[in-house]
Amino acid sequence: MATLQDRRQALIAERRRRGTYQRWVLITCLVGVFATSFPFTILAVSLGDIAADFGSTDTVLTWVVSAPMLAGAVALPMFGRLGDVLGQRRVFVTGFALASVLAGLTALAWSPLSLIGLRTLSQVVGAATGPTSMALIMREVPREDRVKAMGWWSLVGAGAPALGLAVGGPLVEAIGWRPVFVAQAVLAVIPVAAAWFVLEEVPPSGEAKRFDPFGAVTLALTAGGIMFALTQGRQWGWLHPTVVGAALAVPVAAALFVRTERRVPSPLLPLELLRRRNFVLPLGAEFFSGASYMGAFVLTPLFLRGVIGSSLSSGALLMVLRPASLSLASPVGGMLAVKFGERPTALFGQSVLTLSMVVFATGAFTETVALIAAALVLQGLGTGVSGPPMGSIYLNAVEDDHIGMSTATKGMTQQIGNALGIALLTAVYGGVSTDLAFARAYVVAAGVAALSVVMLSAISRAAIPSRRQPTPATARAFRR
Repeated sequence: MATLQDRRQALIAERRRRGTYQRWVLITCLVGVFATSFPFTILAVSLGDIAADFGSTDTVLTWVVSAPMLAGAVALPMFGRLGDVLGQRRVFVTGFALASVLAGLTALAWSPLSLIGLRTLSQVVGAATGPTSMALIMREVPREDRVKAMGWWSLVGAGAPALGLAVGGPLVEAIGWRPVFVAQAVLAVIPVAAAWFVLEEVPPSGEAKRFDPFGAVTLALTAGGIMFALTQGRQWGWLHPTVVGAALAVPVAAALFVRTERRVPSPLLPLELLRRRNFVLPLGAEFFSGASYMGAFVLTPLFLRGVIGSSLSSGALLMVLRPASLSLASPVGGMLAVKFGERPTALFGQSVLTLSMVVFATGAFTETVALIAAALVLQGLGTGVSGPPMGSIYLNAVEDDHIGMSTATKGMTQQIGNALGIALLTAVYGGVSTDLAFARAYVVAAGVAALSVVMLSAISRAAIPSRRQPTPATARAFRR
């Protein structure tokens, strides 16, 4: 009698024969990314209601957003490498399932501290779905079609928070914040089961079967120190003893990480990758792009409320233009890269992002809402178009054994860039609600975005081919 495992393998074999397996992998992985991403912004727009529910303050409850962001960035490299070591499918399904369970437990939070703890744990294990889903997709998609897959992955990655931003407030007002997380946990049962049935484990090579625990710890301390100093320096002050201590610990942890990676036989992040132009330069471009994008993301609502005098609802409605245009532009970026090349498409997108900051500055200085709206659309378009080709260049520069870790490194770098951009631009803005203060901050954002253009200009056309080639049937299926 055939076991459940035998039936699953037979189903996968049949889909491979028909050439539909790639499509199933893409859909399943994107559902996982969506389900673990959209609650983030639902909480962000509902902090006032949650604070009132607990009798707490908005200041305390901001840790519901900042603590998961910090912990998720630190956890990314560990889960990326665990996927390479233990198998991407196993880590993806486990992370997805645990994040769903923790989402349900979030609805039972009895205090601000319990809510912060549960959301942080959920974000940590949910971080496993990012690098592992990308690795599962990239292992099945032909190298020349990876940029299109990146487009759909970017669409969901940007679209999930956008949906949370658009529906979060009204949804919480209608049913409360607790039922939202109960519904998430219940609805996740189907995609978790589907992921177990649909995905096939790709066994790692012998080189990838060892984990580097000390490398994971030292890299987590390095990234965590940077993230903590940048996020809390703005709130507590840059000379706060804890912030200074975190900043001083960063170079020590970084030095220990490099020393470890040079000595262990199976490093967490092979330092040889840092000598590859097409690995390092897209990372730098992602860093500066994220800094510009997220810095402006935080500034714009402040400008609309403080200078224009917009209401919360009208400002939120205008802000949706940015993630909406980013989501729509991401698949287009993948298609443009196939037609015109990854490097030119990435350069075009980042140039549009830089232009959007100039339009922001002009709109802020002249207090013109129409220009701010145009800048929001341009910012989303530029980031959406450039994201897929930048990611494809980066992942094509590494072997399949390191896709999970490389994807996680990319996400971690972007998170650090996001935190830096928020800290830098809010420092330039200085809390002064004048048109000149905001215009000055947007000009700095334009300069930061221009650095990503410089880095992309130096990218080489050469790339490291994947070791594992998809079957002709699955390659044809994806091209359809």
